[in-house]
Amino acid sequence: MINAGSTAWVLASAALVMLMTPGLAFFYGGMVRSKSVLNMLMMNFVCLAVVGVLWVLYGYSMAFGNDAGGGLVGGFGFAGLSHGVAGTLVGPDSDKIPMLAFVMFQLMFAVITPALISGAIADRTRFLAWGVFVVVWASLVYFPVAHWVFAFDGFASEHGGWIANALKAEDFAGGTAVHINAGAAGLALALVLGRRRGWPREPMRPHNLPFVLLGAGLLWFGWFGFNAGSALAANDLAGLAFTNTMTATAAAVLGWLVVEQFRDGRPTTLGAASGAVAGLVAITPACAFVSPVGSILLGLVAGAVCALAVGLKYRFGFDDSLDVVGVHLVGGLVGTLLVGLLGTDAYNSASVNGLFYGGGFGQLGRQAVAAVAVLAYSFVITLVIGLVIKYTIGFRADPEAEVGGIDEAEHAESGYDFSTLGGRVGGGLGASQHVLVGAGPPAEKAEQTDDTVTATKEG
Repeated sequence: MINAGSTAWVLASAALVMLMTPGLAFFYGGMVRSKSVLNMLMMNFVCLAVVGVLWVLYGYSMAFGNDAGGGLVGGFGFAGLSHGVAGTLVGPDSDKIPMLAFVMFQLMFAVITPALISGAIADRTRFLAWGVFVVVWASLVYFPVAHWVFAFDGFASEHGGWIANALKAEDFAGGTAVHINAGAAGLALALVLGRRRGWPREPMRPHNLPFVLLGAGLLWFGWFGFNAGSALAANDLAGLAFTNTMTATAAAVLGWLVVEQFRDGRPTTLGAASGAVAGLVAITPACAFVSPVGSILLGLVAGAVCALAVGLKYRFGFDDSLDVVGVHLVGGLVGTLLVGLLGTDAYNSASVNGLFYGGGFGQLGRQAVAAVAVLAYSFVITLVIGLVIKYTIGFRADPEAEVGGIDEAEHAESGYDFSTLGGRVGGGLGASQHVLVGAGPPAEKAEQTDDTVTATKEG
């Protein structure tokens, strides 16, 4: 029978994870310059449309269909969601949910993963080329890697992926499949597209820090669905994941701010937002395998390490615009590896004890193999995809568009209208426009407007 409570929780979690993509758009959008904010928002938003269609056609089948061989990719038995999906139940023991609820929950993971990559190539990317990249990358990289990590034998299909079943690395909600995967891809694309014009000589500060903090808050909110929803049931495991997500993120904010205080002399708003995201990234693979105190330690380490890691791009000369490598790749590695140190079966009997709990180096080694495998595969395949697009349809925006404003060049729009009011159109200004110009009755405001326009022209 369907467990109504668990079904409701998974559907609500899917909606929370969906909200993370607009949240990411605001987070990234505030960090770019004002002339490219719409392009950044659109690069994230379009992932909902593109991946949403691919997932139904063949993406879910490639990720969770019966293994086609070697634990590398699923077959096409679920293509179009037309066979063996409707009416089928999945989930642990008595917590059964409809498979379509699980399909939609996993779709939101597939959507946000390529969206994460966009931050590495902000300010210089053609929108059409980005759309083509999302189609190819999701098909060749995300869907197979999701099969490796998330497809367990006997769950949605008889045989699943090699990391989940043969290697037995622990990744509860996607530290490898989502964050290491996206971070490695971001590094590859940053190398393919090259540096922004003027980087690093010219300052390229965030144009809207309130957007950044709003986006980070939406990500934090949605991440409870990302992690706790991965229990696929309204149970104690969801409660543990929810708790650890909160505590690790809070600790990571503090870890990042402490580094800024000692390194730079002042903590920043951007640092607080970035620290929160770093903590969310790091706790993702570990949220159901560590204790609440362990999650605090994990968050502190992740916040501090990622705060130091974002400076690597200056040392090595790659232009990762919005620190996808420093936050998602490094944060994903930290969280995945620390499972091998901090994992404990005290809260989750299915967890393997890590090194600090007497489990030895075995689980740490498995975690490292999973991390390196996903990193290497994603980097190499992304590099090939990026180079093919670069030398065929072109990946990078024209120099004039990059300097003048990529929003106008790619979308014929701008994020902000800085033009001033002036002149009469069709016999005069409307009443609502008069209100914006001066104080007093409408006739007096019209006179003030005309005087202002005349003075501006003469000046």
